[in-house]
Amino acid sequence: MGGINGTALEGLREALRGPVVAPQDPGYDEVRSIYNAMIDRRPAVLARCVDAADVRTAISFAQDRGVDLAVRGGGHSGPGLCLVDDGLVLDLSPMRWVRADPATATAQVGGGCRLGDLDHATHTFSLGIPTGINSTTGVGGLTLGGGHGYLTRTYGLTIDSLLSADVVLADGTFVTASETDHPDLFWALRGGGGNFGVVTSFTFRLHPVHTVGFAVTVWPVDCTPEVLRWYREFLPAAPEDLYGFFALLVVPPGPPFPEPLHGQRMCGVLWCHTGGPDEDRLAETLTVVNDPAPPAFHFSAPMPYTALQSMFDPLYPKGLQWYWRGAFFDTISDAAIDVHLRYGQSLPTGLSTMHLYPVDGAAHRLGADDTAWAYRDAVWSGVIVGVDPEPDRAGLIRQWCVDYWSDLHPHSMGGSYINFLGRQEGAERVRTTYRGNYDRLASVKRTYDPGNFFRANQNIPPAAG
Repeated sequence: MGGINGTALEGLREALRGPVVAPQDPGYDEVRSIYNAMIDRRPAVLARCVDAADVRTAISFAQDRGVDLAVRGGGHSGPGLCLVDDGLVLDLSPMRWVRADPATATAQVGGGCRLGDLDHATHTFSLGIPTGINSTTGVGGLTLGGGHGYLTRTYGLTIDSLLSADVVLADGTFVTASETDHPDLFWALRGGGGNFGVVTSFTFRLHPVHTVGFAVTVWPVDCTPEVLRWYREFLPAAPEDLYGFFALLVVPPGPPFPEPLHGQRMCGVLWCHTGGPDEDRLAETLTVVNDPAPPAFHFSAPMPYTALQSMFDPLYPKGLQWYWRGAFFDTISDAAIDVHLRYGQSLPTGLSTMHLYPVDGAAHRLGADDTAWAYRDAVWSGVIVGVDPEPDRAGLIRQWCVDYWSDLHPHSMGGSYINFLGRQEGAERVRTTYRGNYDRLASVKRTYDPGNFFRANQNIPPAAG
């Protein structure tokens, strides 16, 4: 193993157009920090790549010296898979560019882009794609895991809008994967995570979206059973232009919530109506929120899609302690509702929460083996999130999250959205998440990364032989 000495480091600085940051350099601690402050790893070097040439150089450098490599896009990886101790972090954050073409309704997106970059470039043309619910999330990590958000019931998963991807492979080869070129790789990239190479750009099909109907409804947390029994029937039967994720939450201080509700444990639904900004139509659609129980608060208004996408940014800035676990559900059973009520009543901190994101509607139009995302029959993608700014509460939020997940898991479908897998869940959880697609993914891995060079991820080892 060659390691990284001073001479090698200077050689890397000369070879890259982007900056190279090592522990002795000013700003090292800031550059190595990621969204989840619970992760504290010290790479030997961070190569901040500005183009595919830099990516190829960084990969070659790591391989020649036998050091571990991690790839960082937006830096939102909950388990911290975008950092590696004593190795090389291939940092794509300088590659934050978007080329949106309204004539073809497509966008090419640099590998370091965040959702806010994509939304900014496409919103001016009244276009967009389904993505997550925080504008600081990286496009790359979200897409490679599958991707879901406010537009999923209308337009499907993020990967359902992916047309092609430019990829640098472990041997330095640069390829474009699509339905016609390297189709096996293209299949694997759509949900298989960062196992197969470094994606330097994505090309997406765009869809009409501009101003949406936004609404939020909250009830006292003790109403969780009534609300969930209503919600599990209402939403799957609702038109696909209506989206609503269920949440257990502590009401944050500030608008639109009235002051008497601030700091109260609640259950609720955050709604997005893509059928247009007509307030009367949204209000008529959501008259049903009174059916399970009288809400403690209900608010609705038209809102630019970009504003909805960035709504949670101030509430969840970079630098908080995070621990999460996820699960897929095809139904919300009465037994699961009992679990949700118990843990909702004991939310450990003001930022801790549980969300059930709908992944039905348009996402169900593809089959389980059409992409690497195997749970096309799931109706909800759930995530349990322990969050707090204080490091001394890390153990508290972790234990609440693990206990909640352990009690809920028997009532789930078994697997999880790969981006919601937590730390140290093990190889079997990865296999379960990919169901019958796992062996095919392992075969693609053998073709494109036979040495498992890209292993700082929810890893799929190459198939034997």
